[in-house]
Amino acid sequence: MRTGFRRLGSFLLLLFSVNAWGDIYYYVDSNGVPNFTDSPTDSRYRLFLETGRKGRYAHEIRHAASANDVDPALIKAVIRTESNFDPHAVSKKGARGLMQLMPDTARDYGVDDAFDPGQNIEAGARHLHRLLLKFEDNLPLALAAYNAGEKAVLKYGQIPPYQETTDYVSKVLSLYRRYRKNFQ
Repeated sequence: MRTGFRRLGSFLLLLFSVNAWGDIYYYVDSNGVPNFTDSPTDSRYRLFLETGRKGRYAHEIRHAASANDVDPALIKAVIRTESNFDPHAVSKKGARGLMQLMPDTARDYGVDDAFDPGQNIEAGARHLHRLLLKFEDNLPLALAAYNAGEKAVLKYGQIPPYQETTDYVSKVLSLYRRYRKNFQ
Protein backbone atom coordinates (compact mmCIF):
# COMPACT_ATOMS: atom_id res chain seq x y z
CA MET A 1 0.00 0.00 0.00
CA ARG A 2 2.88 2.33 0.76
CA THR A 3 4.14 1.97 -2.82
CA GLY A 4 0.74 3.10 -4.12
CA PHE A 5 0.91 6.26 -2.03
CA ARG A 6 4.45 6.96 -3.23
CA ARG A 7 3.27 6.54 -6.81
CA LEU A 8 0.34 8.82 -6.14
CA GLY A 9 2.61 11.43 -4.54
CA SER A 10 5.05 11.27 -7.45
CA PHE A 11 2.19 11.49 -9.91
CA LEU A 12 0.70 14.53 -8.20
CA LEU A 13 4.08 16.25 -8.02
CA LEU A 14 4.57 15.68 -11.74
CA LEU A 15 1.00 16.74 -12.45
CA PHE A 16 1.37 20.10 -10.76
CA SER A 17 4.63 20.77 -12.54
CA VAL A 18 3.01 20.28 -15.96
CA ASN A 19 -0.01 22.46 -16.64
CA ALA A 20 -0.67 21.35 -20.22
CA TRP A 21 -2.27 18.04 -19.25
CA GLY A 22 -5.98 17.48 -19.56
CA ASP A 23 -8.41 16.45 -16.87
CA ILE A 24 -7.16 13.59 -14.75
CA TYR A 25 -9.28 10.48 -14.17
CA TYR A 26 -8.71 7.59 -11.78
CA TYR A 27 -9.98 4.25 -10.60
CA VAL A 28 -8.68 1.72 -8.09
CA ASP A 29 -8.27 -1.75 -9.58
CA SER A 30 -9.09 -5.07 -7.89
CA ASN A 31 -5.57 -5.20 -6.41
CA GLY A 32 -6.06 -1.83 -4.72
CA VAL A 33 -3.73 -0.04 -7.16
CA PRO A 34 -4.82 3.47 -8.16
CA ASN A 35 -4.77 4.08 -11.91
CA PHE A 36 -4.59 7.61 -13.34
CA THR A 37 -4.90 8.90 -16.90
CA ASP A 38 -5.82 11.98 -18.90
CA SER A 39 -7.42 9.81 -21.61
CA PRO A 40 -9.75 7.30 -19.94
CA THR A 41 -10.57 4.19 -21.94
CA ASP A 42 -12.44 2.30 -19.25
CA SER A 43 -15.85 3.11 -17.75
CA ARG A 44 -14.45 2.65 -14.23
CA TYR A 45 -12.52 5.94 -14.51
CA ARG A 46 -13.96 8.91 -12.62
CA LEU A 47 -12.91 12.53 -12.73
CA PHE A 48 -10.11 13.10 -10.21
CA LEU A 49 -8.87 16.56 -11.09
CA GLU A 50 -9.97 19.18 -13.58
CA THR A 51 -6.89 21.11 -14.66
CA GLY A 52 -6.79 24.88 -14.62
CA ARG A 53 -6.52 25.21 -18.38
CA LYS A 54 -9.90 23.57 -18.86
CA GLY A 55 -11.53 25.11 -15.84
CA ARG A 56 -10.51 28.51 -17.15
CA TYR A 57 -13.36 28.45 -19.70
CA ALA A 58 -16.12 27.18 -17.41
CA HIS A 59 -17.86 30.57 -17.32
CA GLU A 60 -17.85 30.94 -21.11
CA ILE A 61 -19.07 27.36 -21.55
CA ARG A 62 -21.93 27.82 -19.10
CA HIS A 63 -22.94 31.14 -20.66
CA ALA A 64 -22.92 29.77 -24.23
CA ALA A 65 -24.74 26.61 -23.13
CA SER A 66 -27.48 28.59 -21.44
CA ALA A 67 -27.85 31.11 -24.27
CA ASN A 68 -28.03 28.39 -26.95
CA ASP A 69 -29.82 25.55 -25.18
CA VAL A 70 -26.87 23.18 -25.50
CA ASP A 71 -25.63 20.95 -22.69
CA PRO A 72 -22.42 22.46 -21.24
CA ALA A 73 -20.94 18.96 -21.03
CA LEU A 74 -21.37 18.63 -24.81
CA ILE A 75 -19.64 21.94 -25.45
CA LYS A 76 -16.78 20.89 -23.18
CA ALA A 77 -16.49 17.52 -24.98
CA VAL A 78 -16.33 19.25 -28.38
CA ILE A 79 -13.68 21.70 -27.15
CA ARG A 80 -11.58 18.89 -25.69
CA THR A 81 -11.80 16.92 -28.94
CA GLU A 82 -11.30 19.86 -31.28
CA SER A 83 -8.50 21.81 -29.60
CA ASN A 84 -7.70 20.20 -26.24
CA PHE A 85 -8.55 23.59 -24.74
CA ASP A 86 -5.92 25.49 -26.71
CA PRO A 87 -7.51 28.83 -27.69
CA HIS A 88 -4.79 29.39 -30.32
CA ALA A 89 -5.18 26.03 -32.07
CA VAL A 90 -5.23 26.07 -35.88
CA SER A 91 -5.97 22.94 -37.90
CA LYS A 92 -4.36 21.97 -41.20
CA LYS A 93 -7.64 22.97 -42.88
CA GLY A 94 -7.69 26.40 -41.23
CA ALA A 95 -10.17 25.84 -38.38
CA ARG A 96 -9.39 28.13 -35.46
CA GLY A 97 -9.72 28.43 -31.72
CA LEU A 98 -11.23 26.31 -28.99
CA MET A 99 -14.12 24.92 -31.03
CA GLN A 100 -12.14 24.94 -34.29
CA LEU A 101 -14.38 27.21 -36.32
CA MET A 102 -13.74 27.40 -40.04
CA PRO A 103 -13.41 31.02 -41.24
CA ASP A 104 -16.74 30.95 -43.11
CA THR A 105 -18.55 29.48 -40.10
CA ALA A 106 -17.00 32.06 -37.79
CA ARG A 107 -18.06 34.83 -40.17
CA ASP A 108 -21.60 33.42 -40.39
CA TYR A 109 -21.91 33.71 -36.62
CA GLY A 110 -20.43 37.20 -36.40
CA VAL A 111 -17.07 36.21 -34.96
CA ASP A 112 -14.38 38.79 -35.62
CA ASP A 113 -11.68 37.04 -33.56
CA ALA A 114 -11.86 33.24 -33.66
CA PHE A 115 -9.08 33.07 -31.06
CA ASP A 116 -11.18 34.94 -28.49
CA PRO A 117 -12.51 32.17 -26.21
CA GLY A 118 -15.84 33.87 -25.54
CA GLN A 119 -16.62 34.54 -29.18
CA ASN A 120 -15.40 31.11 -30.27
CA ILE A 121 -17.38 29.16 -27.67
CA GLU A 122 -20.53 31.23 -28.26
CA ALA A 123 -20.38 30.67 -32.03
CA GLY A 124 -19.52 26.99 -31.64
CA ALA A 125 -22.48 26.50 -29.30
CA ARG A 126 -24.81 28.32 -31.72
CA HIS A 127 -23.53 26.14 -34.54
CA LEU A 128 -24.05 22.97 -32.48
CA HIS A 129 -27.57 24.10 -31.59
CA ARG A 130 -28.41 24.73 -35.25
CA LEU A 131 -27.03 21.32 -36.25
CA LEU A 132 -29.01 19.60 -33.50
CA LEU A 133 -32.18 21.26 -34.80
CA LYS A 134 -31.36 20.39 -38.41
CA PHE A 135 -30.72 16.74 -37.58
CA GLU A 136 -33.71 16.51 -35.20
CA ASP A 137 -31.65 16.08 -32.02
CA ASN A 138 -29.74 13.15 -33.49
CA LEU A 139 -26.51 13.88 -31.65
CA PRO A 140 -24.23 11.55 -33.63
CA LEU A 141 -25.40 13.12 -36.92
CA ALA A 142 -25.05 16.65 -35.55
CA LEU A 143 -21.50 15.87 -34.41
CA ALA A 144 -20.68 14.27 -37.76
CA ALA A 145 -21.91 17.45 -39.45
CA TYR A 146 -19.81 19.57 -37.08
CA ASN A 147 -16.75 17.57 -38.16
CA ALA A 148 -17.34 16.67 -41.81
CA GLY A 149 -19.89 19.29 -42.81
CA GLU A 150 -23.63 19.14 -43.27
CA LYS A 151 -23.39 18.26 -46.96
CA ALA A 152 -21.47 15.07 -46.22
CA VAL A 153 -24.05 13.93 -43.65
CA LEU A 154 -26.93 14.75 -45.99
CA LYS A 155 -25.21 12.97 -48.89
CA TYR A 156 -24.85 9.70 -46.96
CA GLY A 157 -27.93 10.04 -44.75
CA GLN A 158 -25.79 8.87 -41.85
CA ILE A 159 -22.37 9.43 -40.35
CA PRO A 160 -20.12 9.69 -43.41
CA PRO A 161 -17.76 6.74 -43.91
CA TYR A 162 -14.68 8.81 -43.10
CA GLN A 163 -12.41 7.37 -40.42
CA GLU A 164 -11.70 10.84 -39.02
CA THR A 165 -15.41 11.53 -38.62
CA THR A 166 -16.34 8.19 -37.08
CA ASP A 167 -13.43 8.53 -34.63
CA TYR A 168 -14.46 12.12 -33.88
CA VAL A 169 -18.08 11.23 -33.14
CA SER A 170 -17.02 8.33 -30.94
CA LYS A 171 -14.55 10.45 -28.97
CA VAL A 172 -16.95 13.36 -28.42
CA LEU A 173 -19.74 11.01 -27.30
CA SER A 174 -17.41 9.22 -24.90
CA LEU A 175 -16.20 12.48 -23.38
CA TYR A 176 -19.74 13.82 -23.27
CA ARG A 177 -20.91 10.84 -21.21
CA ARG A 178 -18.05 11.38 -18.76
CA TYR A 179 -18.47 15.13 -18.52
CA ARG A 180 -22.23 14.79 -18.04
CA LYS A 181 -21.58 12.78 -14.88
CA ASN A 182 -19.16 15.37 -13.56
CA PHE A 183 -20.16 18.75 -15.04
CA GLN A 184 -22.23 20.42 -12.36
